[in-house]
Amino acid sequence: MASITFVGASNKIFPSTLTVDSSGFAGRGFPSKSPLSTRHRMLESLTVSVAMRPLVIIPSPSAEAEIEKNLAAWTSIRQERWEGELNVEGEIPLWLKGTYLRNGPGQWNIGDYNFRHLFDGYATLVRLHFENGLLLAGHRQIESDAYKAAMKSKKLCYREFSEVPKMENFISYIGELASLFSGASLTDNANTGVVRLGDGRVICLTETIKGSIQVDPDTLDTIGKFEYTDNLGGLIHSAHPIVTDSEFLTLIPDLVRSGYIVVRMEPKSNERKVIGRVNCRGGPSPGWVHSFPVTENYIVVPEMPLRYCVQNLLRAEPTPLYKFEWHPESKGFMHVMCRSSGKIVASVEVPPYVTFHFINAYEEEGEDGRVTAIIADCCEHNADPIILDKLRLQNLRSFSGKDYLPDARVGRFIIPLDGSPKGKLEAALDPNQHGRAIDMCSINPAYLGKKYRFAYACGAQRPCNFPNTLTKIDFVTKTAKSWHTEGAVPSEPFFVARPGATEEDDGVVISLISDRNGEGYALVLDGSSFEEIARAKFPYGLPYGLHGCWIPKK
Repeated sequence: MASITFVGASNKIFPSTLTVDSSGFAGRGFPSKSPLSTRHRMLESLTVSVAMRPLVIIPSPSAEAEIEKNLAAWTSIRQERWEGELNVEGEIPLWLKGTYLRNGPGQWNIGDYNFRHLFDGYATLVRLHFENGLLLAGHRQIESDAYKAAMKSKKLCYREFSEVPKMENFISYIGELASLFSGASLTDNANTGVVRLGDGRVICLTETIKGSIQVDPDTLDTIGKFEYTDNLGGLIHSAHPIVTDSEFLTLIPDLVRSGYIVVRMEPKSNERKVIGRVNCRGGPSPGWVHSFPVTENYIVVPEMPLRYCVQNLLRAEPTPLYKFEWHPESKGFMHVMCRSSGKIVASVEVPPYVTFHFINAYEEEGEDGRVTAIIADCCEHNADPIILDKLRLQNLRSFSGKDYLPDARVGRFIIPLDGSPKGKLEAALDPNQHGRAIDMCSINPAYLGKKYRFAYACGAQRPCNFPNTLTKIDFVTKTAKSWHTEGAVPSEPFFVARPGATEEDDGVVISLISDRNGEGYALVLDGSSFEEIARAKFPYGLPYGLHGCWIPKK
């Protein structure tokens, strides 16, 4: 295999000596089958006992302990597991019934050894269960092979985003390289995203295919590997598949023949079936595909000049761009594939770009009703890959009050379907509207692949070294509205629509906030006004997390 890489792929944590289970149902999650009034009284009394019970702190290096006094976002989680009811300030809408799950890195050290990059941390899954105005919460480490091996041996055992196991001698190094090309030494640390499949199974993901792990959304228990039953092989895939009630779509980079295989998986199946293939038009290897967008009839396959690099992968120490290389001379491209036939209907050159996350895409129609172009929006880092290195933990932990966050915009691709060789890339709105920073977006899921008006993202109030606002973007008025609290780091704003809503922004936005002084809380904003309507404080702050999903109450 040529180049293998994974982004946002790492999470490792120390087992705590005490499991705090405020429901009293250790290993079984919340007593959801109890009558609500009984459960409420039970949790009320148990919340008191949890508050009085000393928290078990996982030992961490003194440098982290000092940081923890100020901000929990970049500090390893304090214990492996916790559950309890949170006291709500404000009012949670009674219609909000279901579970929000958020995945992300939560443990950035093994003993006295500190990891280097945000994406290296071992996965922590957080649960917020909303019902009748109450909020039950919990978190737990995902028990990947990488995590369990590290906890047992007290050392790094698998290749993470920027971390490589230390080899005792040259023979060991050669053996490790051999296992790298077979995929055996790649991490299964599923610390990037979490999705609910159409059949109800919940899967945590990262960019390594082996890092697909099924979990129980009620208890947060790790069920085991999500094994694909097809013969497609591959070592990596997009960390962000497109998941609906009827299908699972993803991209598998071909690191040998330089291209992308587009696949579909149906509910109740573990078999991926090929829709089609896209051959790369530039560069020595495929461009990184952390995410991709779709429309109602098409799949959009991005080809960035930020490309996988086998030489960097083989290094024992990270380069500035880690497993990638920046090849602006190879140009940027956008490919459009028909969802039903797998036929390529457009392959256009666009200006160089760098993006982690696409927001949405839709089909633009002419006066005669024919589709004339594909519009695809993303969080675009002004064609500057330096953002990867800016996410080193040292940078995130050492904010001095100066403005270190690189600029970013909502990049809008216009991909013509008339055979034109080139497409356009422009700002969808003035970047100053959102502080010249944008990432971690969500939309109303009913508008996936359709023309839409609103997106919710993390923006910036500068100076800062990381996105520090929650921002609502209006693509019609080309304006943005932000929520900001000094010193806080919010995670991805996740939109949940009100049942029966007819307006696109009728719903709530959920986020988890890492506040100053080691504190943290769950936050609920009104999706329309973008005003805060409720918050609920955790007993201690949680590390910064990445992506989440919503599981409606049955």
